[in-house]
Amino acid sequence: MSASPTIGVLALQGDVREHERSLEAVGATALRVRRIEQLSLIDALVIPGGESTTMSKLAVMDGFMAPLRQARLDGMPMYGSCAGMIMLADRVLDARPDQETIGGLDITVRRNAFGRQVDSFETDIDMAWLGGPPMHAVFIRAPWVEATGAEVEVLGVIDSGDRAGTIVAVRQGLLLATSFHPELTGDHRIHSNFVEIVKGNR
Repeated sequence: MSASPTIGVLALQGDVREHERSLEAVGATALRVRRIEQLSLIDALVIPGGESTTMSKLAVMDGFMAPLRQARLDGMPMYGSCAGMIMLADRVLDARPDQETIGGLDITVRRNAFGRQVDSFETDIDMAWLGGPPMHAVFIRAPWVEATGAEVEVLGVIDSGDRAGTIVAVRQGLLLATSFHPELTGDHRIHSNFVEIVKGNR
């Protein structure tokens, strides 16, 4: 297996190209995953931001959901941003009753918790574990984490203003998730960290 991991970006819906650029910027080989059989070609998977209800419906309709769950159960590292966080969560509030997720993250998330598109915002988040300055985070119709299980590590919280204390980044084993969109800022530290998780798993 090559030194450079091949990381898929689930291309059902969402900001696929931006994640591909970030992954390639940190030395990974990015593969746009549109077909179930491509899951056998990758070492890990990124689930991008987008519209979680649409993404979930497409995954079910295209027969992707069960293979995605099996890949996760088989130990494939996965990173979800925004809607991707929702797709990895075990419990989702304010979702359609029939909305399905890949699961695996023992968290409760609330869809569109920060409000509608017009309520999108940016802020700096102290993520000292990444090294370097605070991360400039972009939130677009973003979820937040309302509860975490015992095995979930909280990696980032908003630390000022009326949203102070809100959990926006978590990890559990090989699963990583953020409420915000690091792929939109040019700060590749989250993707670099995920690549290191993938390398460690190989």
